[in-house]
Amino acid sequence: MNKTKKVLDRLISLQNLVSIVLMSIIPVMVVVQVLLRYVFHAPLMGIEEIMLFPTIWLYMLGGAMASQKRNHISCGILTLYIKKDLSMQIFNVVKCFVSFAVSVWLTYWAYWYFLYSLKTWKHSDLVGIPMFLGESAIFLGLLLMTLYAASDLFRDSKILIKGRKLSGEGDK
Repeated sequence: MNKTKKVLDRLISLQNLVSIVLMSIIPVMVVVQVLLRYVFHAPLMGIEEIMLFPTIWLYMLGGAMASQKRNHISCGILTLYIKKDLSMQIFNVVKCFVSFAVSVWLTYWAYWYFLYSLKTWKHSDLVGIPMFLGESAIFLGLLLMTLYAASDLFRDSKILIKGRKLSGEGDK
């Protein structure tokens, strides 16, 4: 368990580092394009197309970060009506299971698309960058989301099992 946590922590650190680098690259590219276009009157053709690749990666890594930090959209209204701790724990496990199931399903389709993209090896229109470099972000982002959903499901299931053992029967 400790080894798994270390691997997960390193993965999160790498994900954060890549996100910071991408968040730095995009504004620099915008500033360069603005300077070239409006100050020097010599726009760099294709910079908007090039910017799509870090943007896609940042978008998918951001979704994975939201999933990891549990900041994604959830059905919070139901938690207002659940009063008992055991009921809340059961609700959390069901919520995590649904999230995990949807993530697995989407990751399956993203994997299929990943293989298709690798096989066809399309290129961008203007600059000729392999589209695989951007399209692979979909699979990796969803794979990370699935990993974090599995981690949440495991953690909440463990809390539910411990809670039931401590309280005896459950809700009374």
